[in-house]
Amino acid sequence: MSRPRPTQSDAHTALRSGLPDRYFTPDDIAEIFDVPLETVYQWRRKRTGPPGFRIGKHVRYDPAEVGAYVNQLKNVDRVAA
Repeated sequence: MSRPRPTQSDAHTALRSGLPDRYFTPDDIAEIFDVPLETVYQWRRKRTGPPGFRIGKHVRYDPAEVGAYVNQLKNVDRVAA
């Protein structure tokens, strides 16, 4: 017995179920944190900002990881206070 072959829309739905609607660009990150774009690139080089990843030559940021990064910074400030 062979399994029914998933249709294009089923595969697309399965793939999209775990992905955000849109990944952030470095410009988005600069706007969100109200910093110059060069600061975002420095954070990436120094590995101090939100974690990003490459898709070909483009850098993208997962909104969930950006949110986790912000929460981490909030927690550090609360502990230090």
